[in-house]
Amino acid sequence: MNKENDLGQTSQLLHLAERKVLYQNQVPLHQRPKINGSKDAEHILRSNWGENMELLEEFNVLFLSRASHVKGMLRLSRGGLTGTVADPRILFAAALKGLATGIIVAHNHPSGCHTPSNQDIELTKKIKAVGQVHHIPLLDHIILAPHSSYYSFADEGTL
Repeated sequence: MNKENDLGQTSQLLHLAERKVLYQNQVPLHQRPKINGSKDAEHILRSNWGENMELLEEFNVLFLSRASHVKGMLRLSRGGLTGTVADPRILFAAALKGLATGIIVAHNHPSGCHTPSNQDIELTKKIKAVGQVHHIPLLDHIILAPHSSYYSFADEGTL
């Protein structure tokens, strides 16, 4: 379809793909798990992580309500043995669409060491800054080691 612009020139109108936002809530929010601290988040994350915690690095996000009930979880990325890409644009697009009022991000270290790397620290700062712009605070960043140990940026005061 052609359209004439203000200068009398003809331009092509593009047909763009439509994106739909679908929010289905099968379980009332008050019946969903509530996060009271890093231990609650760690338990929910581990129970929903998948089977490859010792093999592949993943980055997941918990979306929370104002009352800290879990609205949902997004597997943002899955990588290799030593890394994965966590794009804040995709993370916050999902958080905004899901009407999250807070987020907890998490990734695993297949090596078993839960100490944050410099890249983990920089990514946390970036996500926190983007969250402040959108009024969706980053409440914690948890690094899971296979089996039992974890690191919580919030608990350690490094958030």
